[in-house]
Amino acid sequence: MTKLGIIGGTGPESTLLYYRAICEGVQARLGDDTLPQLTVESLSVFEVFRYCGAGDFDGLTAYLSEGFESLAAAGAQVASLTAITPHIVFDRLVEASPVPLVSAVDAVRDEAVARGTGKVLLLGTGFTMSPETNGFFTRPFTDAGVEVVLPDAAEIEEVQHRIATELELGVVTDETRDRFVGIIDRVHRAEGVDQVVLGCTELPMVLNDSVSPVPCLDTVAIHTRALVDAAVGDTEPRPGI
Repeated sequence: MTKLGIIGGTGPESTLLYYRAICEGVQARLGDDTLPQLTVESLSVFEVFRYCGAGDFDGLTAYLSEGFESLAAAGAQVASLTAITPHIVFDRLVEASPVPLVSAVDAVRDEAVARGTGKVLLLGTGFTMSPETNGFFTRPFTDAGVEVVLPDAAEIEEVQHRIATELELGVVTDETRDRFVGIIDRVHRAEGVDQVVLGCTELPMVLNDSVSPVPCLDTVAIHTRALVDAAVGDTEPRPGI
């Protein structure tokens, strides 16, 4: 089995979602008595926000690259981020990383194409949704023929605020869930989107297919499947206990 490395802490709640999903994915493929070889380098989502807010993408690249170097030193053979916002500098990270990286953006784009999706609503942090910085996410989709629609400016600000002050701290409220569902419903009615991209890895804490007016592209579920594929490869299941 290939040893995985993930950058955690960006934020802590999504790191837990990733760890659980990777473990469950490996067990589903190889049996309940098999767990992944996995190491976590915990950084800070708030440092990521500070770098992005200052437009210091060189600093962000250096900060994350140091994390990937630590993962490689711990024996990781394949690595990934566990957040969407740091993908702003993903191409730079690929060049600097000592190990191959698995992109969440590419994984979600591929899933959208496989589902025959024509138009998606993107929800995420302000940095992921902002017209000034969202090209790292929207361009791969539009290049694949999938139109990306954004909330309006006030909604972008509100979603960012609720992510940073609630979800990143593990706070889940019905009010925030209802507000996000309302945004999805408004954009769906106005723009006719097929699906919503949960483009922040904390969003699955409050959104899923059972509450959303349109089907969700769950970034955590989709990305972790790709990571399980990378970890398991052609490994055969062992006999049960």
